[in-house]
Amino acid sequence: MRRLLVLLPVLALLLTGCALSQEPEQDEEEIPWLVEDPAEEEPPAPVVTLPERFALPYHRDQTLDPVTCGADVQFNVAALLYETLVVLDETFEPQPNICTGWVHNEDFTVWTLGLREGVLFSDGTLLTAEDAALALRRAAGSARYGYRLRQLANAQAADGSVVVTLTASNSGFPALLDIPVVKAGTENWTVPTGTGPYRWSGGEEGDSLVPNENWWQGGGQPLDRIELVHAKDRETALALFASRQVQLCSLDLTGQKSISLTGSILCTDAPGTTLQYVGINCLTPILEDPLVRRTLREGLQRDQVAQGLLSGHAQAAQFPISPQSDLYPAQLEHTYRYDTFMEDMSAAGLDTGEPLTLTMLVNEENPFKVWAAQYVAKSLSVCDLTVEVSVLPWEAFTAALAAGDFDLYYGEVKLTADWDVTSLLHTNGELNYGGYSSWYMDDLLADLSVSKDRAATAQGICRWIGEQAPILPVCFKSYSVLTHEGVAEGLAPSAANVFQDMTGWTVHLQEP
Repeated sequence: MRRLLVLLPVLALLLTGCALSQEPEQDEEEIPWLVEDPAEEEPPAPVVTLPERFALPYHRDQTLDPVTCGADVQFNVAALLYETLVVLDETFEPQPNICTGWVHNEDFTVWTLGLREGVLFSDGTLLTAEDAALALRRAAGSARYGYRLRQLANAQAADGSVVVTLTASNSGFPALLDIPVVKAGTENWTVPTGTGPYRWSGGEEGDSLVPNENWWQGGGQPLDRIELVHAKDRETALALFASRQVQLCSLDLTGQKSISLTGSILCTDAPGTTLQYVGINCLTPILEDPLVRRTLREGLQRDQVAQGLLSGHAQAAQFPISPQSDLYPAQLEHTYRYDTFMEDMSAAGLDTGEPLTLTMLVNEENPFKVWAAQYVAKSLSVCDLTVEVSVLPWEAFTAALAAGDFDLYYGEVKLTADWDVTSLLHTNGELNYGGYSSWYMDDLLADLSVSKDRAATAQGICRWIGEQAPILPVCFKSYSVLTHEGVAEGLAPSAANVFQDMTGWTVHLQEP
């Protein structure tokens, strides 16, 4: 294979902001997008050193209960010990797992969940509806799952099924049920009993995971033993990975702290539900006008944020639904064009020679968010408009939002997979810092909770968001699974499980 030199204008774009939004008048044949570099020979293939074992980091002094465990390393290990009622596929649609299906009453407030027959815990005892009902009640009271299950009034076993009663209608409730189940009576153990593909093993040789011989899926685990190596925190886990003492770690590569790793490392991204967006103070006089807000929406260059500033660890999105979802209305998207943006600025009265300055807030703890806010501000600073970025500590940032002391802000929120944006857009939404108020939007959000055609209703919500622009969605972030080159193949992580479909993995280790 010949080496190709790809010339991308990303660096210039980051340095000059929207100056490169307007395409230069240049002959297409003169643009060196992809040229062969005859002076370079194909570099030799890297030497892959396979490990003798496959190991994961974990905190040996903390619980592995999937509902209450804290660190990501614990949750990754727990994903091999416990299974969820449903799994979310690549489009965030719920698929049966140990729950085989569901039915609901007319107004979507009572759901009956069927359970798979013959599922055994790793100790050989049978999974029951009581176990699943307790798992839901515990999850509803936990920090990890409490928000998504805030509508849960009760969950009870009845005739081998689980009957869930909600305090409000939710037609998308099954998408919230990727809740792990542990055996009732073991929930307070350091390692509760689960039904997953692996079980806990401790002894003189150290802590490890070994295949669960009672697993209802009948085998196919790719490893006979997974070693567990103590890591007291994220930095220790990364150091263990860098030194090849563990073979996998997962993290948000665009999170609050940057990382530096060297060597032949493979990165597999899983799309997530964390939305980055530009919030708008709809009570600021100039921003009360939907035309002005819509014009700002037209000026966002989302792909440059997702692919450039976030290094491809995000997907550009024009609506608060992941583009991975079948509910995402791609037909309503608009294509960014500099000339069109300038025309819209004039139509909105922002090209009259009257200077206008708006302030965009962003919290300082995440450098990637700061860079994104600065880039967005630069892109929107055309004609009469100047957008200035104010970088604040988290407490000052959230206080300013709560007080309405801002024009714009660069925000981030983790949504649930039923794509309920009531908190952001309802008149009384707890995250509606911009004071947007619309009885029509409130009605649309209520309609989604009882809709039998969620795609059509979601499209109506997105169409109204496009017209009113109460917030400006930018992208959905991904999280990354890092492995050493040549060790593991076939990874297919989901938004909630690094080891989704692990029976499809192929793991290469040194021959004994």
